[in-house]
Amino acid sequence: MAESADAIAKLHAELAALGVSDAYEIGDGVTLSVWIGLVVSYRAGFYRWQEASVKRRHVGSDPSGCAIRVARRYTELRANVPPWWEDLARVIRGDKARGYP
Repeated sequence: MAESADAIAKLHAELAALGVSDAYEIGDGVTLSVWIGLVVSYRAGFYRWQEASVKRRHVGSDPSGCAIRVARRYTELRANVPPWWEDLARVIRGDKARGYP
């Protein structure tokens, strides 16, 4: 578990360095929520996430390279925010949720 938490912390730091400030660790030590539909986990030496129906993975010894790939996907998703997001955000969190994934 310590390896996973360390890997997620490194990825989080690399993403922050690339300007992805919305990411947060969800509290299990192995999962990082980056944006709507972009959740990265660390398991068995690999970072894993999904892009549409395609499962992706990146070797865990390269958090910088993984961050570049995840940041690219983050940019794609931010450019196409789902139309239901604003309504859902207001219902769940109130008007203060604007701007949060």
